[in-house]
Amino acid sequence: MLKPDEQMQIILKGVHTLVNEEELYLKLKKSFDTNVPLIIKLGLDPSAPDIHLGHAVVLRKIKQMQDLGHHVVIIVGDFTGKIGDPTGKSKGRIALTDEQVQKNAATYCEQIFKILDKDTTEVRFNIEWLSKLNFEDVIRLSSTMTVARIMERDDFKKRYENQTPIGIHEFFYPLMQAYDSIALNSDIELGGTDQTFNILMGRTLQKSLNQEQQIAIFMPILEGLDGVEKMSKSLGNYIGIDEPAEVMFKKVMEIPDTLIVRYFELATDEHPNEIEKIKEALDSGANPKDIKYRLAEIITSLYHIPGEVERAIEYYNTAFCKKSIPDNIPEISVEQETINDIIVQLIKMDYIKSKSDFIRLVSQGGVQLNGCKLSLHETDRVINHNDVIKIGKKRFVKFVKKI
Repeated sequence: MLKPDEQMQIILKGVHTLVNEEELYLKLKKSFDTNVPLIIKLGLDPSAPDIHLGHAVVLRKIKQMQDLGHHVVIIVGDFTGKIGDPTGKSKGRIALTDEQVQKNAATYCEQIFKILDKDTTEVRFNIEWLSKLNFEDVIRLSSTMTVARIMERDDFKKRYENQTPIGIHEFFYPLMQAYDSIALNSDIELGGTDQTFNILMGRTLQKSLNQEQQIAIFMPILEGLDGVEKMSKSLGNYIGIDEPAEVMFKKVMEIPDTLIVRYFELATDEHPNEIEKIKEALDSGANPKDIKYRLAEIITSLYHIPGEVERAIEYYNTAFCKKSIPDNIPEISVEQETINDIIVQLIKMDYIKSKSDFIRLVSQGGVQLNGCKLSLHETDRVINHNDVIKIGKKRFVKFVKKI
């Protein structure tokens, strides 16, 4: 295991809220000193089995802790799924049948093991312990919580104010989910910010039953390709983890430049120190397109084998960056030159009349780099070997390595 300070650095990367940091450090220190892994809990709702990068934010954080040597337990809410969870809409979520729960759980597990290590991940179903509670146990459990506390949950509050019916059984859902933490004696539970109430309920119940409280980690909601709305299949702004490598790579290249660092933090397992270097590079004027290209390769590599990634890169370069480029074109040898550095050579080749002429063409969208329009702020970028510049409609030049 890494030392507690180093583990903290990795665990805190990209986290929205943590309750609380001091307790987490003490748990990590105890785990390190005794060489006993912490129990990491994630509860899965078996009603939504299709996973995209937005869903994977929590799973990637769990994978990071799994790589640190901690024990991951996935709780499939088969018992709670058959009862139904409040949705915050006009009515409660429809309860699922045994067959639906099992089918969805199988699909979900198949997908999560594209992220988590199957051999070291424990999957359990909460029917194992919840079905054994008798009515006396349930009454005793419910006595640990007040109606006022339950009504703090936003969806209950809104439905009550709108005079929308709330079933008594729905009040038990957060209690049952919290009881999962008791059954596991979990040290850490993760979820999105939309799961704040349920996860904190686990801490509350553990305290009521004299069990050491779990740490609550809440991950941010990841914005989709539009850069505004949260990633969602219904909005069409998602990147599915089951999508072909070519589609995944292209979609990552479509995210706004402003989300590059956020995607590195939430959608990859890159070390915080490496992400700091990326931030510094962007702040120093590095071409966002180049860094996004690296991001696309990293994300695609997380869900596809190397051969598929290579084909995705080749497909993207051919279809979107280097289309309509002739085979035999003039070449310029470069080492660490920028586009501005080779303007003199372009003038000698009669491709442009002057530097001001080149700047004018760039500002008018008349210059392309690898099939993509070049902007003025990109003219100070370092040229890569095999890059191709197109000036106007027919003038091409390819950059090759100096011998």
